Amino acid sequence: MLAKLKQAALFIKRRPKRAGVVLVLVGFVVLNLLAYIHAHAMTHFVEGGERIPAPESLSWAQKVAVLATGVRLARPANHSTPNDFELQFTQHSFETSDGTNLSGWHIAADESRGVCLFFHGYGAVKSSLLPEAAQFQRWGYDAFLVDFRGSGDSEGDVTTIGYLEANDVASAVEYVRANFADKPLWLYGRSMGSVAILRAVAEYDLKPAGVILECPFDRLLSTAQNRFTAMGLPGFPAAQLLVFWGGSQHGYSGFAHNPVDYAANVHCPVLVLGGEADPRVTQPQLRAVYDKLAGPKQIHIFEDVGHDAYLPAAPHAWEATVRSFLEASQ
Repeated sequence: MLAKLKQAALFIKRRPKRAGVVLVLVGFVVLNLLAYIHAHAMTHFVEGGERIPAPESLSWAQKVAVLATGVRLARPANHSTPNDFELQFTQHSFETSDGTNLSGWHIAADESRGVCLFFHGYGAVKSSLLPEAAQFQRWGYDAFLVDFRGSGDSEGDVTTIGYLEANDVASAVEYVRANFADKPLWLYGRSMGSVAILRAVAEYDLKPAGVILECPFDRLLSTAQNRFTAMGLPGFPAAQLLVFWGGSQHGYSGFAHNPVDYAANVHCPVLVLGGEADPRVTQPQLRAVYDKLAGPKQIHIFEDVGHDAYLPAAPHAWEATVRSFLEASQ
């Protein structure tokens, strides 16, 4: 071993330029290999794993371990049902246009004023939106909550951060319209769910009565860079490599998966909700999406709230803002 190290040192001394090229090439290969591993880990759920804490809460030892081995994401599971909120519901199963089986819960309202479809965030499940669905039901709206592909009671173990999930949104809308005809329809999304809604409305011409978006990121690259920032690490070039390999593994360009571009083709009424202290979706990034929306729009920023559910964080402000939007978009 010592002899090999001496040979390497001698090679570097005699041919410094060539040695520099070799080191750059080796570093490039290692960075791409790590990015490929991380992209795969962040988009593939595993059974029996544990969810990694938020990046900003990791210790330096944990950050080093995550950077070396990648995250291990437990496949999200529903640990509660509408029964826990004293709500009657029916279970539904339907197929997307690409053959993926999805699971949904329908919570009916008396003398329903319409139906709102709920779509959860990254690494979450439909039960995470039960508090919001329960409030909608009290207001007189049916709620239809959906597990994206790879999550909860739906099929698969893969997430594409809102890209293929747009197909899930479109298929859920088609299913609801076929089974709950002649009712106005709203879409409610959280984080990745908001991104999937924006892409679905832009690409599939869904024409809902209105859309409510919690903290949609503006570009996939931005949200990747924000995660490195939260860990106190430089985003370049790791974020770019992560986005490249993440998209490549699932058949799309990560650099073209940009809600800010989808927003330009969204003409229905939209309410955008954001957290003032959100480190994952900054205020400029949130407002970039809002500014590009092509139809009637409103925005509400919750003070001192991060990348969290807004109903429990600011119930009075959330209820007043959302209810006013629903009534205006009837």
